[in-house]
Amino acid sequence: MKKAAFICVHNSCRSQIAEALGRHLASDVFESFSAGTQTKPRINPDAVRLMKKLYGIDMELMQYSKTFDEIPEPDIAVSMGCDVGCPYIGRGFDENWRLPDPTGESDEVFIEVIKQIEERIIALKEKLCYSSPNSDSTV
Repeated sequence: MKKAAFICVHNSCRSQIAEALGRHLASDVFESFSAGTQTKPRINPDAVRLMKKLYGIDMELMQYSKTFDEIPEPDIAVSMGCDVGCPYIGRGFDENWRLPDPTGESDEVFIEVIKQIEERIIALKEKLCYSSPNSDSTV
């Protein structure tokens, strides 16, 4: 099974949401991990609260802020967006989702970003489902 890594600088918000939604929506197609080039002491509390409210997912049960060297080597590396500085992970990204960081914004802005991540997780799942199993391409 392919491993997808969702990367942002602090691994505290968008990448954590993507890991949680990847596990929730696509665990039959790929394993989801998140990481950053730096860490925060905890996952963004607004992200935790809204993910519980919208999906019943408690990200704090299985997730924590971690750096890229703490996760398995990914087959697919996704940048969440470089609006807060593009992380260097020692390889290129397969996709850049260019999502704004909702930290400090209203619930409406947070929910819009969460929904965009959900759509992209579903699209990644579909892309991997329909790609040839013997293909050399990662996505």
